[in-house]
Amino acid sequence: MTRRVRRRTCREREGRVARSSARAGQGSEEDAAAAELDWRALPDDTVLHLFARLNYRDRASMAGACRSWRKLGSSPCLWTALDLRAHRCDREVASSLASRCHSLRRLRLRGHEAVEAVPALRARGLREVVADGCRGLTDATLAVLAARHEDLESLQIGPDAIELISSDALRHVALCCSLLRRLRLSGLREADADAIGALARCCPLLEDVAFLDCGNVDEAALAGIHSLRFLSVAGCRSLKWATASTTWTQLPDLIAVDVSRTDVPPNAVSRFISHAKTLKLICALNCVSIEEEQLHNPAIFSNSKGKLVLTIKSDMLKSVATLFPSVGVREHEVFNQCNWKHKDKIAGDTMTWLEWILSHSLLRIAESNPQGMDEFWLQQGTTLLLRLLKSLQEDVQERAATALATFVVMDDESANVDPARSEAVMQNGGIRMLLDLARCSRESAQSEAAKAIANLSVNTKVAKAVADEGGITILTNLAKSMNRLVAEEAAGGLWNLSVGEDHKAAIAISGGIKALVDLIFRWPARTDGVLERAAGALANLAADDKCSLEVAKAGGVHALVTLARSCKLEGVLEQAARALANLAAHGDNNDNNAAVGQEAGALEALVQLTGSQNEGVRQEAAGALWNLSFDDRNREAIAAVGGVEALVSLVQQCLNASEGLQERAAGALWGLSVSEANSIAIGQGGGVAPLLTLARSEVEDVHETAAGALWNLAFYSGNALRIVEEGGVPVLVSICSTSGSKMARFMSALALAYMFDGRMDEVALVGTSLDSSSKAVNVEGARRIAFKHIETFVLSFSEPQMFFTASISSAPAALSQVAEAVFIHEAGHLRCSGAEIGRFVTMLRNPSPILRACAAFALLQFTIPGGRHAVHHAGLLQNAGAGRVLRAAAAATLATLESKVFAKIVLRNLEHHQSGT
Repeated sequence: MTRRVRRRTCREREGRVARSSARAGQGSEEDAAAAELDWRALPDDTVLHLFARLNYRDRASMAGACRSWRKLGSSPCLWTALDLRAHRCDREVASSLASRCHSLRRLRLRGHEAVEAVPALRARGLREVVADGCRGLTDATLAVLAARHEDLESLQIGPDAIELISSDALRHVALCCSLLRRLRLSGLREADADAIGALARCCPLLEDVAFLDCGNVDEAALAGIHSLRFLSVAGCRSLKWATASTTWTQLPDLIAVDVSRTDVPPNAVSRFISHAKTLKLICALNCVSIEEEQLHNPAIFSNSKGKLVLTIKSDMLKSVATLFPSVGVREHEVFNQCNWKHKDKIAGDTMTWLEWILSHSLLRIAESNPQGMDEFWLQQGTTLLLRLLKSLQEDVQERAATALATFVVMDDESANVDPARSEAVMQNGGIRMLLDLARCSRESAQSEAAKAIANLSVNTKVAKAVADEGGITILTNLAKSMNRLVAEEAAGGLWNLSVGEDHKAAIAISGGIKALVDLIFRWPARTDGVLERAAGALANLAADDKCSLEVAKAGGVHALVTLARSCKLEGVLEQAARALANLAAHGDNNDNNAAVGQEAGALEALVQLTGSQNEGVRQEAAGALWNLSFDDRNREAIAAVGGVEALVSLVQQCLNASEGLQERAAGALWGLSVSEANSIAIGQGGGVAPLLTLARSEVEDVHETAAGALWNLAFYSGNALRIVEEGGVPVLVSICSTSGSKMARFMSALALAYMFDGRMDEVALVGTSLDSSSKAVNVEGARRIAFKHIETFVLSFSEPQMFFTASISSAPAALSQVAEAVFIHEAGHLRCSGAEIGRFVTMLRNPSPILRACAAFALLQFTIPGGRHAVHHAGLLQNAGAGRVLRAAAAATLATLESKVFAKIVLRNLEHHQSGT
């Protein structure tokens, strides 16, 4: 097969050479044409269209190419709108942009620091400001913003609460911005009568006001804004509805009012219906009083006098379609602006407002996740969000994507996703819509779409749909973005998709592994979101044998070790340690185990992480050290950097911790204890007592791992006596007789056999401590108890008739039947040293028939064909001259039936390995 591939490659290369020779003349012409192409000669309009598709960072880079492009890059048409949400924006950055911003009209920002920097842009003609993430915004900052931009027509700050803003700042906005048409603020402390009165007096064009989730709003004062057409008080819980429903109905031009998420009573809505002459739309989503009333009286708002009332219980798409009686818009097309934008201005303005209101309310409802909303989300909420995803309003699109990412999540801590909701998105074509949005040129939309795809992909069915639709390639490309938020959400999507075994190879093929490794090097250590997601995705991918090689090839080992050494963020450290653990988990299948151990500072970092205050970090670090300890060089290197002391301390501290941490801490000591020096150091360092405590655990994985560590420790006589002194015999006996794990019972039996094969007797005479403080124990009594349970364990695998047949028959089938019946499959993963195999051979000569049977049983497990290390063990037995001893054991007249049969099977196994069959 290798030769065939090589010949094919050669033939392809020859073909390419021949074809290139045949087309040499044509190629020369093409090269000449390319050489004559001068990018500077492109028409100015073409260059401007090219620049218009770039973000401001890339636009500035392109403008630096030459003098003519620098001039074009400063063209006013390119700087009428600016979105700085994804970038750091302080006074220094704003000042660097100021020379281009004299024509700036629309500005989007994130964070109160960015708002503070707006005056430095010197964009006096600014018409619209949209800001989010402004919890720290103060009165002074907002007042300066208003004073420096008197032409402001639209001001939107939210959805985060701006609790530091008072009515004083609202008055400043009113006094300075007389052209204001739209004012939307979230989470104000108060909007008193004086402030709202100032808006009414000074802003005669004000037609759209939204006070969302505000503390106190003067209802009566709002009636003084006679130009008001659209009003939202969604989430305001302290309104006096008797006053509101009486005064607002007097507004001469009021078209729509939003009272969603409030305690508005049904009679207030009825007054709006009866007395508001111009009102066409009342939006009342998630209003408990309204919903309870509709439950008892579904027709309560049926006589609405041409006014539309939207509630959770109403059929929204069908209801909204009634806003266009003259246009004849169908239900599924009501949010398509092509149907009404140029046909009915009032209806168009109303729909534009309604899209914004719905996207905001649905997101808020999704965030609070109230009870009893499943029916709404499944029957129409999902459809509404997907319709809004196609809106021409960019912020509506993004908010709909954020809501899709939010409403499917039932539990943030466990990342639990509602299967019905996520599959409803998939079944309504939402995956393709989100992927299309993720491929658009707007980075803010890319970020929100990637977040939705990531959350939805927790569901395995949706994850498959994302992969089938080409989502892995799209997310991989987004992970290469220079925008941190985009890269972070894309990495999160790859993290969730990499959980599925079917998607790991696809991520590797798409270049996802290289992209994830590059993210770690690209972003500084303080960017915890992107680093945690990248490391988490690499951890999942590293669990696959082939992908783990790709991770190492892409520089993943160095990247992850860099995180483990230098990062201070617990989430990042946990995922980095988990990734290193998975890279080292493939044993002999690849060289990653050794590669991680040889990476400078890797072992020191992991040992240090075992002392972290975060349990998850400790658990993953211990797991990594456990896997790394299977390599002989790593094992000694871990000990050299203080690993034994650190892990003994960890196992002492984790007795009341999670089962996962207990298992990994015991497992790491199990791996290190293979070495004689480490084993003795663990015993002398106080490791026996906590391991015995873990061995008492009712959790199989914990007591099985602890039994493995005690088995290794018991090989050395000093440790064996410590185990006896610490009361370990009853613990091992209990595991040997009651554990549901065959492996735990097997290893505890071997530990007891090591302890009482005679080697401990000499040590027991002088004790284990130099200060003669060793505990007095009855070694002989402990020996009798141990032998009784070792015998019981071995006999539990015996079936008299089968064993009798095997003992008198020379037919291989009889021995094979016994071997298959007694084989413990997990034991095939155990690897013994020459000293351990030699000890079992010596045990075959022990006067005790129980120990001889136990030794033969153990050698059967270690040499059975198909075992991972069976050939290794067979070679050690041959080097120890075990054949003669095994034949003697098989023929011994005083030996037990089980001992003879086990010895025969071991001899057969050796013959099998010698013949190489």
